[in-house]
Amino acid sequence: MTGALSVLVTALADDTPARAAESERDRDRDAGLVAACLAGNRRAFDQLYRHHAAAIHGRLARLVGRGADLDDLVQQVFLEAFRSLPSFRGEAAFSTWLHRIAIHAAMGELRRRRRRPIASAELDAAAVCADPGLSPEERARQAELCARAVRHLAALKPKQRVAFVLRHVEGMSLQEIAELVGAEAPAVGQRVKKAEQELTARIAREEHRAARTSEVRP
Repeated sequence: MTGALSVLVTALADDTPARAAESERDRDRDAGLVAACLAGNRRAFDQLYRHHAAAIHGRLARLVGRGADLDDLVQQVFLEAFRSLPSFRGEAAFSTWLHRIAIHAAMGELRRRRRRPIASAELDAAAVCADPGLSPEERARQAELCARAVRHLAALKPKQRVAFVLRHVEGMSLQEIAELVGAEAPAVGQRVKKAEQELTARIAREEHRAARTSEVRP
């Protein structure tokens, strides 16, 4: 990947530290807190929130971008988790179950955003990818590349965008993504491939238009 897309991928990957691999101790801790919460201990859920809020915030930021409503989306995820906790069967780790809820919330948010123009706040947030160590001119150029990439990602269907980000930004395997999004690994692979094709085509069209514009300038 090159140009605007690679800049955005790099920025998203560096923006939030990767979630550390979950240990058996972490899973046992969560299982105990879930049991306590189901027994009526509200403080147990507060502890679950403290343990997982940063990871959920980071993943949602990578999936939907840093709009003004990101914090609200995080709260929505934990509210849904609290309401749905009685249905948690423990067949997967609590963190996996929680991140599935986050993926579902991200999908819903992306569908809503596709029905309206990109908010200026979303484009302004893209400027965070500009390296402060660059010169003002280089920083402005990088911020513009980020904003362009945000527009390209916004054109993707939600399932394709989520699969692309999880694969190329978070570096997850197709099987890992499949377990989070509730699909088969081959289907996830097709989503990633279609996203790559769509993004490549959009960037090519943009570059072609820019070249034609420069040719006609006096």
